Amino acid sequence: MSKPHTSPGLWALAWRRLRGDKIAMVSLALVGAFFLLVLASASGLVASNWEDEVAVSYAPPTFVGADKDVAADGAIPLADERSAPTPVNVLDPLADDIAELRAQMGSNPSAGVEMYGVTDPLADDLTALRAGMGKAKKLVTHKAATLPFGADKWGHDIIQKTIKGGETSIVVGLVAALLAVVLGTLFGAVSGYFGGVVDDFFNWFYSIFTSIPSILMILTVAAVLQQKGVLTIVLILGLTGWTGPYRLIRAEYIKHKAREYVMAADAIGASHWRKMFSHIFPNVSHVALVQMSILVVGFIKAEVILSFLGFGVPVGTVSWGSMLNEAQNELILGKWWQLTAAATAMAVLVTAFSLFTDALRDALDPKVK
Repeated sequence: MSKPHTSPGLWALAWRRLRGDKIAMVSLALVGAFFLLVLASASGLVASNWEDEVAVSYAPPTFVGADKDVAADGAIPLADERSAPTPVNVLDPLADDIAELRAQMGSNPSAGVEMYGVTDPLADDLTALRAGMGKAKKLVTHKAATLPFGADKWGHDIIQKTIKGGETSIVVGLVAALLAVVLGTLFGAVSGYFGGVVDDFFNWFYSIFTSIPSILMILTVAAVLQQKGVLTIVLILGLTGWTGPYRLIRAEYIKHKAREYVMAADAIGASHWRKMFSHIFPNVSHVALVQMSILVVGFIKAEVILSFLGFGVPVGTVSWGSMLNEAQNELILGKWWQLTAAATAMAVLVTAFSLFTDALRDALDPKVK
C-alpha cells in the first residue's frame, strides 16, 4: 500500500526554488562564511590578538614591499641622541664657554660638582632615567616590515582588524534588525488585527517616524542618548527601523483576519493573542523574515555611517565604520590599505546579502514560479 502523497509546504517550496538559483546559493555561501568568521572571532579562535602591535607603523602590504627606512629584518632603528653631533649656534654668545666646560667635564657629570661645588638636585633622578633609557635602547624592537595586507598607524594587522570589525558590524546589524522586526511585527499585528482606535493610534505613531528622514531620526536619537557603544547603536537602529516591517505586517493582518481559518479559530473560542500569533503569524512569517534580511543590510551600512560620523562604537572597539573613519586621514598620506580592506569586506557582504534577500523574497512569493 503506497503512502499518501503530501504537498510540500511553503518553506520546502522556497528551499527548492533557492537551490535552483545559482546566484542565490553563492550569495548564501558568502554570507555563511562571514557568519562563521564572526563566530570564530567572538570565540577567540581568530583575530583574538588584533590589538597586538605586530608591525611597524603603516607597514605596507607584502605585495607592495617594505619602506626603505625600515631594516630588512623589520627592526626599527633607534637613534641615540647623545651620539648625534650638536649643531653649533653661531649667534649664541655662550657657545664657546659651554663647549669649554663640557670639554673639562668630559663624560663624568659629577665633575661639575668637584670643580664648582654645585650640587644638582636632579642628578640622581637623571642618572636613573638615563640608565632606564639605556636599557630600553638596548632592547631593539623587531616588528614586521610588511604584512599580507598592511598595518595601521599602531602596527595592527589589517586582516585581523577587518575580521574583528566585521564581528561588531554584523552583530549590530543582526541584533538591531531583530529588534526592529519584533517591534514592527508586534505593532503591525495589534494594529491590523484590532483596527479602529488602536489602528488609528499606531498609524499616527507611524506617520511621525516616517515624516522625518531616517538619517536625521538616527542622528537625533544618537544625540539624545549621548553614549557610545554597541548596545546604544542597536537601540538607535532598532527603535528607528521598525516602520517598514510594521507597514507590511499590518497589511497582512488586515487581509488574514477575515480568512476562514481565523473565523474557525474564533468559533472554537481561541483568544485574540492565540489567533494573532498561533494562527495568523505563521502565515505571514515569511514577510517578517524577508524584512529582517533587508534590514540587516541597511543597518550594517547605518552602523558604518554612525561610526564614521563619531556616533558609533567607542574607543577600543573596532568596526568597519571606525576603520573607515581612521582611513580618511591615512588616505591623505597615501596609506590606502585599511580603506580598501574595510570597504571591500563591507561591499562583498552587503552585495551577497542583498542578492540573497532578493532571491529569498522571490522564493517565498507564491506568484513566482
